[in-house]
Amino acid sequence: MDTTMDQLRTLIMVHEAGTALGAARILGREQSSVQKQIDTMNRNFRELCGEPLILKQGRGKDVLFTGTGEALVELARETLGEWLDGIHESRRRLGKTLVVGTTRFTLSYLAGAGERVSEEFRQRAIDLKVGHVRTRDVLAKLRAKDVDLVCGSVVTRPEGDDGLAAFDVMEWRRSGVSLLTNLSEAELPGPTAPSSALRSLPLVVSASGLMAGVLHTWFGGDYRNKLRIAAEIDTVNYGFELLRSGLLRGCMLVTKGVADAAGDPRVAYGRGLRAVELVNDTGPRLEVLLGAFTRRGERASYDAAHPLNLLWDALAQENARWQREQRWPTAGLEPDPFELANSYNPSES
Repeated sequence: MDTTMDQLRTLIMVHEAGTALGAARILGREQSSVQKQIDTMNRNFRELCGEPLILKQGRGKDVLFTGTGEALVELARETLGEWLDGIHESRRRLGKTLVVGTTRFTLSYLAGAGERVSEEFRQRAIDLKVGHVRTRDVLAKLRAKDVDLVCGSVVTRPEGDDGLAAFDVMEWRRSGVSLLTNLSEAELPGPTAPSSALRSLPLVVSASGLMAGVLHTWFGGDYRNKLRIAAEIDTVNYGFELLRSGLLRGCMLVTKGVADAAGDPRVAYGRGLRAVELVNDTGPRLEVLLGAFTRRGERASYDAAHPLNLLWDALAQENARWQREQRWPTAGLEPDPFELANSYNPSES
């Protein structure tokens, strides 16, 4: 019962590294220090349980964990994980730490908002942690409490979405779904097409993300077997390049804002491509919502000076600034990062 947290951590490292020497290198300690802790735990658990935790296998070989050792390693992982979660939760509640996730397309919003609060965060020694979140994981990261706030995009329904009931949402922009295509008007007349036409068109689709979610909702989980998938891509930018190259004749689902912007000759990714707006006749009407998200009720449980509320307010101010300045070179198009992403350098992913 005298086992310490540090000993449990050492035990986990030996389990992962296979030897005391390997664990010492990971922990930045002397091998003798690690071996002393292992010997102490071996002795204690031999007396307590009737067998040691670890058996030596000979020089240069990985140690062998007994049944008791394997059980304790699993318990140690759970104990340390819960202990760290408790510490992080306390720091979050007290406003000492704020963890924010952002997709690449929304980083500009967060950067601008971060400038507004950076001085106060510095003076109050608030630890702001920022990490990349893929679009498909925006809400999942919040549910798992991996982040406190996330900036990104989700597929939703204009009449309301029960899937967003668990979150506070700051909406920045909504956009419908369109196609970008290199097919001729004889092959695909415009300016609109029914979503049911997707069944017969050669499609460039993302392996995951927003548009994969759209196809899943409209055509079911086996949509790949129902549609003509001409190419599957990892990044939207590669899809743009693939269509512009002419190596493949087909269409790619994008937001209506991206498709509309592609008509401007100054926009690199859209050159040589044509936009066709999708009119839904297949399933529920879907839109892409760009914004900021937190767990519902969490902001209200904190005072106005809590870093989560300060950053939320800063994001609202940043959105208002984007709307006022109209940075987009084409009149009438709102200058949000979701539409601006990679417009001038599509080779970046």
